[in-house]
Amino acid sequence: MTRGSINLDGALQDYVVDHTTALDEVQRALIARTTELGSPSGMQIGAEQAQLLTLLVRLTNAKHAVEVGTFTGFSAIAIARGLAPGGKLLCCDVSEEWTSIGRAAWQQAGLADRIELRLAPAAETLAALPEQEYIDFAFIDADKPSYWTYYSELVPRMRAGGVIAVDNVLWSGRVVQDEPEEESTRLLKEFNDKVVRDERVDVVMLPVGDGVSLMYKR
Repeated sequence: MTRGSINLDGALQDYVVDHTTALDEVQRALIARTTELGSPSGMQIGAEQAQLLTLLVRLTNAKHAVEVGTFTGFSAIAIARGLAPGGKLLCCDVSEEWTSIGRAAWQQAGLADRIELRLAPAAETLAALPEQEYIDFAFIDADKPSYWTYYSELVPRMRAGGVIAVDNVLWSGRVVQDEPEEESTRLLKEFNDKVVRDERVDVVMLPVGDGVSLMYKR
């Protein structure tokens, strides 16, 4: 039996964040603004996840990045900050209300010129992208039932060595249910099962936040 990951209580989670590169003033202000939305604020990724995204983008020397599910723009800041000089991030979302908060933060962070936001169903936006292997990095964090659709559009467009990061793959632990009643849980389980069998990628699932899977395009 392999050794499992450590369980994080509140104190350990704070320790992780305290020993990860600190967020800047713009990021902290955006978290505070998002918190004002109430329950939807739970869709925002954690501080350590944001810094992980920045690091991954830098490690892949990404110039072409795509984000599916932008919410209030916190993860977009993380990705855009890691881009190589001249790099661009395409953000896919459907909410003018929530992304308007992100637009303001991108301006404050000096990143607006690196980010393009398209307000339309993400599946349509992705399907309309050039059919060539040019994307260096992608992040999926949108409606869970559509994960496989987004992934299927992205993988053929990823360059060899490109990375896809997918959030919420543990779904608060519900993915271990044998016969989940909730459709989102069932489809997320199917997504995880399909990805690990996909011979186009190497995948590792990390117990970070609500679970982050990283897919490396072979």
